[in-house]
Amino acid sequence: MSETRERAEGDLTPAEAFGVIANETRLDILEALWEAADRPVRFSELFTDTELDDSAQFNYHLQQLTDKFVVKTEAGYDLSHTGGQVIRALRAGTYTHSPDIEPFGVSGDCTRCTGPLMAAYEDEQFTITCQDCGKAHGKYSFPPGGLEDRTEEEIATAFDERVRHLHCLAADGVCPECAGRMHTTLSRQGECCLDVSLRAEHICERCRHTLCSPVGLVLLDEAPVVAFYDDHDITLTDRPYWTLPWCVDDSYYSVESSDPWRIAVSIPLDDEQLRVTLDGDLQVIDTDRQPCDGGVECPSHE
Repeated sequence: MSETRERAEGDLTPAEAFGVIANETRLDILEALWEAADRPVRFSELFTDTELDDSAQFNYHLQQLTDKFVVKTEAGYDLSHTGGQVIRALRAGTYTHSPDIEPFGVSGDCTRCTGPLMAAYEDEQFTITCQDCGKAHGKYSFPPGGLEDRTEEEIATAFDERVRHLHCLAADGVCPECAGRMHTTLSRQGECCLDVSLRAEHICERCRHTLCSPVGLVLLDEAPVVAFYDDHDITLTDRPYWTLPWCVDDSYYSVESSDPWRIAVSIPLDDEQLRVTLDGDLQVIDTDRQPCDGGVECPSHE
């Protein structure tokens, strides 16, 4: 769908949409609907839940929300999908929270020097870095709400799960922000906060949201990789991505061709390795299991 398409009847401009919800009473209505045990909610119940004194004023604000953010049915009022997104964004803390947490250690060792790893949070970006050599093991967005009511270990686990989800979606061509079409390119140009020489850049054609990742990161949910770990009695989802060298270190990659792109990722376990070949869209085009040779370290999975 083109960004310049004609405006359909009932569409709001961005300014109009934000203008509708930029009102404390209307946000209270959306919050009351969100918290309702059962929906739809009748007018009288919703009015009581918002604790307003003037029913006429309440009705005015409710009507401003109806159709786009609130759905009216014969049984009462309910949140539309868009209204739910507004509340989820607020609860995520994206627009309201600026948390300040101290850096803390996370499990695993640096894939370069085996030094300890430290996690830090700033400007809604979660970063994992080696304390000894400074190698980056990932820098990705993490909503402020994800830090609340979690221990440091739980925060790290949630971050790991989020990174897996975001990058696997992006590699499949779906923007994790707007569900628009995501285009993937491979780049060797410029400096990279991920500390790799070859990276995948995922860019949404609709909202311009971008994600950058080492090539191996998109393999975390690929069936051949999951099966390879299962055969070695390892559940891949139990291993944080930053403890998997092929996810964060491009010494495990080899470029077989750049026109067209063919990249081989070597995944070693014990005395065996899985070699996965990807195309320029990071789609798996070949896999091969073979004994480890002298060129690739085969770390213990203990």
